Amino acid sequence: MAAEGPRVDMSGDGAVIREGDVLAGKYRVEKVLGAGGMGVVVAAHHIGLDTKVAIKFLLPEMLGNRDAVARFATEARAAVRIKSEYVARVFDVGILETGAPYMVMEFLDGGDLAAWLEQRGWLPIDLAVEFILQVCVAVADAHALGIVHRDLKPANFFCVRRSDGQLSIKVLDFGISKVTGDSSGQVMSVTRTNSVMGSPLYMSPEQLRSPKDVDAQTDIWSIGASLYELLTGTAPFQGDTIAELAVRLASHPPPPLRVLRPEIPPVLEAVVLKCLERDRVKRYQNVAELAVALLQFAPRGSRAQVERISAILRATGLATTGMSLPPSRQPTNGDGVETFPPVGKSRLSVNRTRQLAGIAGVAAVLGVLTAFAFVTLRSKSTDKPRAPAAPASEQGVTVESPSAPSAAASGAASTEPRAAADTTPLAGPSPPSRVGPKAAADEWHVTPPPQRPEMHVEPRPRPVETRAPGPPAPAAKVAPSAPETVVAPEPKQTTSCSPPFYFDDKGARVFKKECVH
Repeated sequence: MAAEGPRVDMSGDGAVIREGDVLAGKYRVEKVLGAGGMGVVVAAHHIGLDTKVAIKFLLPEMLGNRDAVARFATEARAAVRIKSEYVARVFDVGILETGAPYMVMEFLDGGDLAAWLEQRGWLPIDLAVEFILQVCVAVADAHALGIVHRDLKPANFFCVRRSDGQLSIKVLDFGISKVTGDSSGQVMSVTRTNSVMGSPLYMSPEQLRSPKDVDAQTDIWSIGASLYELLTGTAPFQGDTIAELAVRLASHPPPPLRVLRPEIPPVLEAVVLKCLERDRVKRYQNVAELAVALLQFAPRGSRAQVERISAILRATGLATTGMSLPPSRQPTNGDGVETFPPVGKSRLSVNRTRQLAGIAGVAAVLGVLTAFAFVTLRSKSTDKPRAPAAPASEQGVTVESPSAPSAAASGAASTEPRAAADTTPLAGPSPPSRVGPKAAADEWHVTPPPQRPEMHVEPRPRPVETRAPGPPAPAAKVAPSAPETVVAPEPKQTTSCSPPFYFDDKGARVFKKECVH
């Protein structure tokens, strides 16, 4: 026989709710999610719609408690009115066969942040701020409808995972909410002046004194106290009794957050402590101001939530119309410091300015290079031909003038007699030849060897062998496009033909004319 699942006593006389029971003729109970002193929540399957829902209802023994019944009805009405993805939606209300009222809500698969703190400890800073901003969206929607929650705390922040894999918060339990502006214009509250409803650890001083005479500022305090606990793992004020807690609230400031967790930024600590000011005038005047202050510590993508909070409260006149948001977060630079656009400029205008500056810089560089090239070419074109080199008897080397224009290139034959000096090739790569091998062979009427013979080359510098001047030689024939090569006259030969050759500037062996028979 299969074991019975959890059961909930619905009447006190043996009537129970078991798994598999059908409530209101259309909801099949799957399991009990939780039960308390006043009510119970079960997971059920909507038979007609084939979907999973959660059902919350009062226990029969609470039906005689007028305040409990009124709170239950208040929670249902408030949750139905608030159209926010950060508030658990209510689909249906009714009364069970036992007389207990019930409401059908969306099924949430996850856990509350109080359980998170107990199991894992404090939250990462950006995640805690992101969760609180989501709470602020839900509270802004509630405040815009004149609803003050009065019981905001981590246990009422239910964390679920959305279809895109991101974590999201659902604000629960509007049972003790104060409605100050319903459609009938009446002011309704289910709390008596001398009763303490809610969680004292997260209550503002004015709520402890008189729960009935509170406004939206008490939710600001509760949000600050909740964020304090999410960041440090402990509530800002502690006390064994309500009286002791009230004394601490009235006479002691909360411990600084950085004492409990040093890595918390000082500015974030100041934001939390401003929410916990005893004088409500010194607190943030609405959740939009609080959200704007928290934006700089939130992950990227949270700006849309802050803009939505501000828009909700501006539309109802609860926030300043001219409220400005801090600049959007930008990718960090090489030092890991985030960069922000200047005040008053959008990201688009800043990007366009950077693009124009880059284009101007490239244009300036191109202009400098163009001017440099123009000046260089002009100076080469206006250079005058250099004077011919000194006779070989004085220098004994071949002198080249790279900047002097060639006489053949200008169309006029040189009238000076030219002769190639007999020089030994220097080590290293030879300079480009001004006279081709074929021209040199035609000049001396010899055929150059097919390849350069192997020989030992001495490193630079090497003394140049001076020879006696020889007979004058005719001008060398050069190609029309080649620059002029100024060659010193060959010295007269006073020695025998030993050796009978010399090497030109390309390293080719050229036989001396007077030694060729």
